Amino acid sequence: MAPGVPTYPVGGLGRAVVAAVAATAVLYTLVAFYPAVGAVLARRAAEAQDTDVLLGAVLLEVLFILPFGAAYLTAAVLMIIWTWRSRKNLDAFPGALPQLGPGWAIAGWLVPLANFVVPVRVVAGIARDSLWRARTPVLVGVWWAAWLVFSLGERIASWNDSREYERLPEHPFNDIGYQAYVGFYQDALVRNLVPLAACLTTAASLIVLVRRITAAQQARIALAVPAWPAPPGWPGAPVPYGWPGAPAPQPAASPAAETPPAAAAPPAGVSPSVAPAVAPVAGAVPSVSAASPVAVSPEPPVTGPSPQVAGALSAVSPPAAGAAGGTIGA
Repeated sequence: MAPGVPTYPVGGLGRAVVAAVAATAVLYTLVAFYPAVGAVLARRAAEAQDTDVLLGAVLLEVLFILPFGAAYLTAAVLMIIWTWRSRKNLDAFPGALPQLGPGWAIAGWLVPLANFVVPVRVVAGIARDSLWRARTPVLVGVWWAAWLVFSLGERIASWNDSREYERLPEHPFNDIGYQAYVGFYQDALVRNLVPLAACLTTAASLIVLVRRITAAQQARIALAVPAWPAPPGWPGAPVPYGWPGAPAPQPAASPAAETPPAAAAPPAGVSPSVAPAVAPVAGAVPSVSAASPVAVSPEPPVTGPSPQVAGALSAVSPPAAGAAGGTIGA
């Protein structure tokens, strides 16, 4: 980890993204299969010649669409936040080479036309640098291709449904009119099969991808150690003396007092006065024995200067005040 660079937790957020994406896929499955229910209600309306049943079918479809819209919006917001945090964490991973900045993790989803290319590039970089892959995982391509098919297919299906619904009689009075509603719901069910398959593929691949990236980043952050000398307080950095948790200073070991070697005793039967005459042991330093005194000349006593020198010294006048050089010059 790069010391001093902040990281962001993605564990709980990743689980929230997985739950929201799964809920969105389940709710869209219900919406995609709702035309089957609408066809059944249209047949009952034809049997009873009751237009209120057709109105109930429309209201029931709205009740299916509203939860899907809420889950879809929630998943989109959580996915954007997760993408931004995951991209920011790459800044703390030495060796990561992201191609786009963290701002594109948000703007890439919102800018028209750019949202067809930028999000997949951001997620591809996150996957490579988080999972330590030299190439983009295939799962990223599967997820994005399925997402594009779902986005375009769902819009085309909705547009065709709206156009076909406008052609239906507002108040059917015979079996032909009610049969038109039955045919409309049957065709809508067929049109929803392609977006449904793409939605399930998108959700499955995205869930696996988010789980893998989240687990890899969380494991690296949990075991973070500085990649180079870190400031005090960073995990793995040495704690300076005086900080909380710093080890107590150990007193320096005092050098052992040198013990003078003991004088070797003379061999048995040899008197001390004759001991210096014994041959010394190899490597031993010969010492001066008291039996062989060394003549030392006495030092002459220190006396004061002679009267002539003392008078000459007293005749020297001190330097004049303010002379060049001051006392140093004198």
